[in-house]
Amino acid sequence: QVQLVESGGGLVQAGGSLRLSCAASGSIFTINAMGWYRQAPGKQRELVARITSGGSTNYADSVKGRFTVSRDNAKNTVYLQMNSLNPEDTAVYYCYAGEFPYGVRPNYWGQGTQVTVSS
Repeated sequence: QVQLVESGGGLVQAGGSLRLSCAASGSIFTINAMGWYRQAPGKQRELVARITSGGSTNYADSVKGRFTVSRDNAKNTVYLQMNSLNPEDTAVYYCYAGEFPYGVRPNYWGQGTQVTVSS
């Protein structure tokens, strides 16, 4: 089992920045990819960004150029730096971890952290 604990959400004005963190513990040797999904009210949960243990990244088109996902393997922590935030980014952000070999499918979820962007 893997446990994920998120931090860093909050309220920010449009154009501002936030950084989310997600610390993993437990059987972390099983994990390849980590990343972030988000879910806005009335919408499906969508992938925001992921990063593999080797450092390969993927981003949703809507956040490319504004968000950066990074990973500190020594701390078992993944980060999401969010810049140029706009109200459409308002959602609950969930950290996820995906097991080897690919890590695309989420096997574990964090508790979620609210990000609210005011106009």
